[in-house]
Amino acid sequence: MLAVEAAAPLEPEGAANLLPLILAAVLMALVVIYLASRIAGEIAVRLGFPPVLGELLGGVAVGASALGLLVFPEGQVSGQELHTLAQSSALMQFLQATAGLDEGSLVQVFSSQSQIIDILSEIGVIILLFEIGLESDLAELLRVGPQAAAVAVIGVAVPFLAGTLGLLYLFHVPVIPAVFAGAALTATSIGITARVLAELQKLTSPEGQVIIGAAVLDDVLGIIILAVVAGLAKNGEVNLSDIGIIILSAIVFLVGSIVLGRLLSPYFVALLNSLKTRGNPLLPALVLAFLLAYVGQIIHLEAILGAFAAGLILAETEKRQELEEQIKPISDLLVPIFFVCVGAKTNLAVLNPTLPVNREGLIIAVFLIGVAIVGKLAAGLGAFGKPGINRYAIGVGMIPRGEVGLVFAGVGAASGVLSDALDVSIIVMVIATTFVAPLWLRGVLIGEANSPSLLDLQAEASEQERKGGADETASSLPDSERVGIPEG
Repeated sequence: MLAVEAAAPLEPEGAANLLPLILAAVLMALVVIYLASRIAGEIAVRLGFPPVLGELLGGVAVGASALGLLVFPEGQVSGQELHTLAQSSALMQFLQATAGLDEGSLVQVFSSQSQIIDILSEIGVIILLFEIGLESDLAELLRVGPQAAAVAVIGVAVPFLAGTLGLLYLFHVPVIPAVFAGAALTATSIGITARVLAELQKLTSPEGQVIIGAAVLDDVLGIIILAVVAGLAKNGEVNLSDIGIIILSAIVFLVGSIVLGRLLSPYFVALLNSLKTRGNPLLPALVLAFLLAYVGQIIHLEAILGAFAAGLILAETEKRQELEEQIKPISDLLVPIFFVCVGAKTNLAVLNPTLPVNREGLIIAVFLIGVAIVGKLAAGLGAFGKPGINRYAIGVGMIPRGEVGLVFAGVGAASGVLSDALDVSIIVMVIATTFVAPLWLRGVLIGEANSPSLLDLQAEASEQERKGGADETASSLPDSERVGIPEG
């Protein structure tokens, strides 16, 4: 969440003169992002790790914590702080040396570049959720709906209550900051988990569908909780009417868009079949995805929920396979921007125990990490009534907080509710869950794939029994019949 108190706005003529430099800055940022994602992703794959983990670590490498190529303003930033950040960016220094960027234009170019890359990152995660929706099975999602709802509710309630009460009674944190930090433990980063599931071709498995369904509900619940704690932070009270509107909007939007989409999808497909120009059916499908993402955003939900709903609708049509193939290049182009940016915004300086403010934060962070992990593992127990389902994998899949946790930390820091130590502890918790969960989930799912199920063992026993009967029959035949040579 970006709240920047920048320099005075430029006159139209000055802004136009800076456009080539802003374009150059964005292009160089994309070069850095793509190189970081490819190099780190390739290294991760060769070491047996998920590519998404490589992209996150690649983002850390080029971010402010390491090379300082990609630097982003976070939270409420004054004009002087923005100028300091711009000067700390190695990319801005490179532009000053090669593109004639002067000191006076530095802040404007830096601010514009950061905002454009942030927007491209958001579009990347919208494309990712649209792709995940296309690859999901709506019928299966509806079948696992009760389990997903139970997983989501447990995964929100347990970390929130344990985190809030622990901070109140173990660390003597005031009530509102404790509630805010507890809220930061609730939501799951659907983007990170979905990417790992897609890479392992586990999206349509029962575990994958429960995780995706629960993560979507988690997002809705997280938005509601954020509205509650933000109201507490601002006014010291909760506006029940606002919360009721958010809940009603979420239900009407998700259920209404899917039901209406299924009714209208035959007409949409007929329209696609009648189109003759290049770019079909992808461009009309993206129009639908962006339209629903827009609606989700303006009713104070998340744009990614609208994109996911659009993917689910189109997955029910005959265009599903064609769209899955056509969306892949778009996804390869935009999705890495999101993951590299998440990594680049990770501030590893908070892990430095030599700073006094970090010591208290790191102690609290150990507690928050434990609650964050155990709370989501407990959520896996909510997958009831599904014999043979891997509840452990579901719990692990719900662990990463990613950009969702950073949003909570950003809102808390901007409101002034969180102390420095508590802010540090939330960021450390986000870092730990974001980077550990993909590797952990991959290990759990690969181990599950390598372990034979009961059905596999039964099938193998039946096959051996059949072969044994065939061998016994063959041994009772005359030698001439066994080798296929007629007697005489």
